[in-house]
Amino acid sequence: MTTKSISLNNRVITYKVAGAGHPVILLHGFGEDSNVWQNQVELLEKDYHLVIPDIPGSGASELTDDVSMEGIAAIVKLIADEEEFEDFVLIGHSMGGYAAMAFVEKYASMLKGFGLFHSSAYADTEEKKSTRRKGIEFIKEHGAAAFLETSTPNLFSDKTKESNPDLVKDFMQQLPEFSNAALIEYYEAMIARPDRTALLSQTKLPVLFIIGEHDKAVPFEDSLKQSSLPAISFVTILNNAGHMGMLEEPEKSNQALLEFLRQGKRI
Repeated sequence: MTTKSISLNNRVITYKVAGAGHPVILLHGFGEDSNVWQNQVELLEKDYHLVIPDIPGSGASELTDDVSMEGIAAIVKLIADEEEFEDFVLIGHSMGGYAAMAFVEKYASMLKGFGLFHSSAYADTEEKKSTRRKGIEFIKEHGAAAFLETSTPNLFSDKTKESNPDLVKDFMQQLPEFSNAALIEYYEAMIARPDRTALLSQTKLPVLFIIGEHDKAVPFEDSLKQSSLPAISFVTILNNAGHMGMLEEPEKSNQALLEFLRQGKRI
């Protein structure tokens, strides 16, 4: 795996590249960086050209002036253009999925398919917006590190925390460092994002949905409802996972990704 970078308004955006074959871009979520996909790289790089960015303000990427979902989508396009992709598959986890939907809205012609991995095309409910605003106040008062230490364990299912506590412990020990500004801007961007479920109903592209049965961040019922909207849906339910299925159930997650990518070639 190699690391590359592009410059946007004098800010450095990094991304990792591995493998060869049809291009696939993997977008991480809030409070993560590109390392969250480590369980998927070893399998997928055998047959696919993987590009795994650090979203601005995460990992080795500098925070830009625009980390709206549309702003992140524009950066994905810059990277795809830099890599000279004619078309590719885009998979987003959590906030990365929100950005993926923004990409679909503007650049769908560049895609062969896309996936929502524990993510949603729905806008935030008022309750969710209120929760995020409370998170912003916590970050302002106590800092980004304290916020992630408090909130991150809740992303894992109770089953995972009971059966594999070391997984949660190891993930917590490897949490990336974030500035207060980055986490606050992510939250504000998620609050502001519009409902994009109409895109799911209209798209002719194959869409992958990976759903955690015990996901506390993306309601299970919403995930099931949105998965019925596209004309071509691939749906995998992780029965033991919360919001971190790529870590909690890596084998089943990998199988779902591989089947989607392989079958997507034939659609």
